[in-house]
Amino acid sequence: MPTLRPLAAALALTTAPLAAQAPAVTAFVGATVLPMDGRAPQADQTVVVRGDRIVAVGPSARTAVPAGATRVEARGRWIVPGLAEMHGHVPPPNAPAVLTDETLFLYVANGITTVRGMLGAPGQLALRERANKGEVIAPTLYLAGPSFNGNSVNSPEQAEQMVKAQKAEGWDLLKVHPGLTRPEYDAMARTAKAERIRFGGHVPAEVGLLHALEMGQETFDHIDGYIEQLQGDQRDLDAAAMADVIKKTRDAGAWIVPTMALWEVLYGTADVATVTAYPELRYMPKNTVAQWTNLHTQRMNSPQMDRAAGRRVIDNRMKLLKAMSDAGVKILMGTDAPQQFSVPGFSLHRELLRMREAGMTPEQILATGTRRVGEYFAGSDKFGTIAAGQRADLLLLTADPLADIGNLTKRAGVMVRGRWLSEDDIQKRLAEIAARHAQ
Repeated sequence: MPTLRPLAAALALTTAPLAAQAPAVTAFVGATVLPMDGRAPQADQTVVVRGDRIVAVGPSARTAVPAGATRVEARGRWIVPGLAEMHGHVPPPNAPAVLTDETLFLYVANGITTVRGMLGAPGQLALRERANKGEVIAPTLYLAGPSFNGNSVNSPEQAEQMVKAQKAEGWDLLKVHPGLTRPEYDAMARTAKAERIRFGGHVPAEVGLLHALEMGQETFDHIDGYIEQLQGDQRDLDAAAMADVIKKTRDAGAWIVPTMALWEVLYGTADVATVTAYPELRYMPKNTVAQWTNLHTQRMNSPQMDRAAGRRVIDNRMKLLKAMSDAGVKILMGTDAPQQFSVPGFSLHRELLRMREAGMTPEQILATGTRRVGEYFAGSDKFGTIAAGQRADLLLLTADPLADIGNLTKRAGVMVRGRWLSEDDIQKRLAEIAARHAQ
């Protein structure tokens, strides 16, 4: 009989694990680096990335480019940390796969490498897994679970059970919507503290801003609760009352996600002709754009629309944002995209212009989407600044964003978790998306 040893050896070779593929190495050479860690911009730097980590940052004359690395010539360009959308949304699992992939790509195409999804759906954690493993071009995702609201919670006991269930399922945080009673909210907050899971979002009317701060709500999205607390829908903000509530916010360690541009749509201070002319609408499904247009037209034509009151609220929100920023309140970049005329990724750049209009400096604005986000997620990963050991989320620009925050749109490419996309790559995919929706 023939020996079985050669056959056994062959089977062993074919079934043995493949040797681990060496992580890709990329070197950006000659750039001006904005480290966003308190240091001034660093000229003529080389940034070396291996896998999903930055492994070296230093003067180009003294920082070697590893053999075999992909070399990106970056002289005359600027590198900043990737940006974040801290109140974003991703499609639920039952949405068409192509729509999900497009939404995630639109974020990345605009330099957004981190998204905090603020409305979870059953089964969505699998998408987070795929995205964070790099199986699809996507930002790193952190996801809130399904909403705590007046319909999903009917008792303090149910609120407590929901917190424990979402913690066990693996959600990154809890999302608060209007409608909770104070006992329900308090049960959620106490259980969240015990289970060590953060929560944020809206301020239910029965709870109120000051109580939410006392109970440890971590983020106040849309600056929710503040205009109501200060009666800013009825009058100009009282300076002393505003200073007091800002101090309470800072002392509580709470974070603010402003979503200024969206609120201008919702309060009717952005007219229909302006928002329907946004060029980025070509990247959204036609029926979605039609729905947005119909809703905004109805809003603007409604007899209940008080444009003077809406203008007062928006003006007061701008004053409040500027005062918060000056006082050192922790602010996070966010837009609530996709939402009415807030196209994923593109909406962030409209938001930054509103922050500039409020009086924030380019450095303050840039920090809200980089260093501050890294601080918020410090317990999960290291990112938000440019240094060895940080996650390799980078934005290569052709103009200095500290000279003009609008220069964040002048991209030469985006790196997300070590994956490099040139601007040519990005524009090609954007053109494909636009063509699909034009059909």
